[in-house]
Amino acid sequence: MERGSRSAILGVNGAGKTTMFLHLNGILRPQSGQVIYEGAPLDYDRQKLHKLRSRVGLVFQNPDSQLFSASVREDVSFGPMNLGLDKHVVRERVAHALHAVGLTDYADKPVHNLSFGQKKRVCIAGVLAMQPEVIILDEPMAGLDMAMQTELVRILDRLHAEGMTIMIATHDIDFA
Repeated sequence: MERGSRSAILGVNGAGKTTMFLHLNGILRPQSGQVIYEGAPLDYDRQKLHKLRSRVGLVFQNPDSQLFSASVREDVSFGPMNLGLDKHVVRERVAHALHAVGLTDYADKPVHNLSFGQKKRVCIAGVLAMQPEVIILDEPMAGLDMAMQTELVRILDRLHAEGMTIMIATHDIDFA
């Protein structure tokens, strides 16, 4: 992928889209071959993976696989806090990320009380708070009603216009 591009990976369920994405973020290691990032093979050293995951954000298909904190703010803060950033910087990143996905008013809400679509947006905000160069979304439209799909397209279009590299997996040709 080129920096600033927007790409869609199409395939039926079970085709390997999620598996590929887990390789791009270093969660899985290839049994053969290699993943190249910035012209070099991925290094699976703990520090290098930490750096990779701060630059290549992955949003899972099911938000319940990604969310685990009590409140929206806590969940979105998790990644930046693990980067060892100053609390003031974390607060700024969280505020910006929540604004980007339209959830500023939900910051203190319990995650478990949110709709499926709102949970997906919290996951996206959590990735955005890390300020990645690339955001990878696995089946981002799955489980969303038409209004939430339209909102998600708007968010992704805005992120792309701001220079974010975006890759999505989908079996929805119209969305792609």
